[in-house]
Amino acid sequence: MLAQQLINVIFCKIYDERFTRKDEMVTFRAGVDEDSEDIAERIKKIFENVKAKYSEVIDFSDKIDLDNKSITYIVGELQNYCLTSSERDVIADAFETFIGYALKGGQGQFFTPRNVVNLMVEIIKPRPDQLVIDPACGSGGFLVESLKYIWDCLENQAKEYDWSELALQEEKQAAAIKNIRGIEKDAFLSKVAKAYMAIIGDGKGGIFCEDSLEVRNNWKGTTAQGIEFGKFDVLLTNPPFGKDIKVVGEEKLAQYELANKWKKEGDKYVKTGKRHTEMRPEILFIERSLDFLKDGGIMGIILPETYFHAPSARPIMQYMERHNIKWVIDLPHNTFRPNNNAKCIAIILQKGKTQDKSINFAVAEEMGHDHQGKEIYRWDPVTQKIDREQLWDDVRLIMEEIKSNRKNYIFSVEAGRVKKGNIFVPRYYWQTRDDEVEKIAKKKGFNLVSVKELIDKEAVQFFDGHGSPPAEYKGRGEFPYIRVKDIVNWEIYKDPTSSIPENIYRSVKGGNKNLRVGDILYVRRGSYRIGSVAMVSPYDVDVLLTREILVLRVKKDNEYGLTPHYLLYLLSHRLVAMQAFNKVLIETTLPNIAGRWQELRLPFFKDFAAGDAIVKQIEGVIKAKWSATKKLHAVKKEYGELVT
Repeated sequence: MLAQQLINVIFCKIYDERFTRKDEMVTFRAGVDEDSEDIAERIKKIFENVKAKYSEVIDFSDKIDLDNKSITYIVGELQNYCLTSSERDVIADAFETFIGYALKGGQGQFFTPRNVVNLMVEIIKPRPDQLVIDPACGSGGFLVESLKYIWDCLENQAKEYDWSELALQEEKQAAAIKNIRGIEKDAFLSKVAKAYMAIIGDGKGGIFCEDSLEVRNNWKGTTAQGIEFGKFDVLLTNPPFGKDIKVVGEEKLAQYELANKWKKEGDKYVKTGKRHTEMRPEILFIERSLDFLKDGGIMGIILPETYFHAPSARPIMQYMERHNIKWVIDLPHNTFRPNNNAKCIAIILQKGKTQDKSINFAVAEEMGHDHQGKEIYRWDPVTQKIDREQLWDDVRLIMEEIKSNRKNYIFSVEAGRVKKGNIFVPRYYWQTRDDEVEKIAKKKGFNLVSVKELIDKEAVQFFDGHGSPPAEYKGRGEFPYIRVKDIVNWEIYKDPTSSIPENIYRSVKGGNKNLRVGDILYVRRGSYRIGSVAMVSPYDVDVLLTREILVLRVKKDNEYGLTPHYLLYLLSHRLVAMQAFNKVLIETTLPNIAGRWQELRLPFFKDFAAGDAIVKQIEGVIKAKWSATKKLHAVKKEYGELVT
């Protein structure tokens, strides 16, 4: 396996860094004109030393089988970097690059970027006297960084108490052996984690190949002896998640309260007495992680965003609310891309303790790479250029703010307010963006009026889209079925391949959701299209709308002077789009503004004449569009058989 070969070479590099004195030349090197055979022989000798020193975790039969030129290339690429102090987890990167979806992605094993790991460790601050566990440890990223943090604490203690270098090293080794525990279901990954921990700090004995979610009595004896429930001070984990992986088995699921089916009674959800026959693993990992912790222990876990706001996931959030929620960190959508599209959040809570008065929130818009995994850089508004010297990594800025007590990406919100609204997504409460909107509105001379106010004052009415027709009828009629992607440039695009028969159109639409000319359509759910608007023309009244499209109708002679064209303009304004960042939340992988569209504040002109002038221009644009559409319909009527 290519990944194993690369990791073996990486272990040689880490070993050489660990055991080469500062005044000695490293063995892991490749000279410019050096023969590749000599380089390969030197690297293979390092690996023999690695195997001899860590025979318990690296098999004697393991070897480096790469050809000499490949070894030379890899060594040449790695030799200029210090991997033990790298800001990236090179072991995890090797897996992401070389193992591929077939071997790991199908099991939801996507590794946490090192800056996110460091942030969570920095918030929790594990101490040298605390037991730390990751029940889904993968290649050991959380454990390695926790150990490094503990070692930094020991080094500070060594300076304070004037320890000898020998005494410090003994304390470091003891911390690695006694304090660090990891469980990993995948045999290959657990082996790599053991070797990684061994080379970094001799914590190999604390890694166990086991299924954390399994009944404890079914664990191997060594695992049960080394890991007990209710014993750990700190737990850090990114459990496997994905729509295609499920936990099954009656005995297995019977352990978990969260495997129950729930029903709503008043404002709470209660167990029904019935149990699911399969569960997503990340849900069960919430409960199992709390099992590992002692009372007052701290858990940091990464979960899909949907669990933090979706009504369907309310029992899961309700379960976590039994404990003291200390931090919630809004991770960028690109965090696990390109390997996984899930938008995630990290939550840090304290087991069995009363909720603090407020919850600490943090928001990171980006964390260093885009959806393709490529580095992204900040935009400099002064020079109007991309600043190639500044990686766009808000996670790092959050860490700096925590240490300096500045407030921009971090803030706190009263816990009662959060729980009342049942929304635990930090950006929903992020005032920074709202403050920017208000500042621009004031400068431009706008009055911000919420959509809810317009509805309450009966200036605007609304209703949901109609619904979806059966798939087998699409493309078999003349009545357009309009989806999210069809709302473009203030117009409704009619895809002939989606048109449906009249009887299907009328049965799905019903009799109480008839469209009128001048109605405004607003996309409220769907990837990248939320906020798109269109006006219903005389040629659009007989279309079927997906439920993801909202219909807004302006009432004549309202007190705001609002007209359909004015509303079209207001909903398209940049200030409204800026607000949507806070309001749009992710359900599974799809963005959804839900009922929060009513919270959007529209920038009405204080200067009526200026607003009227713009609206008249928009009326002219729409009139011209409709005129062109009328001519196109005339052509279609004259010549017939046209599908455009």
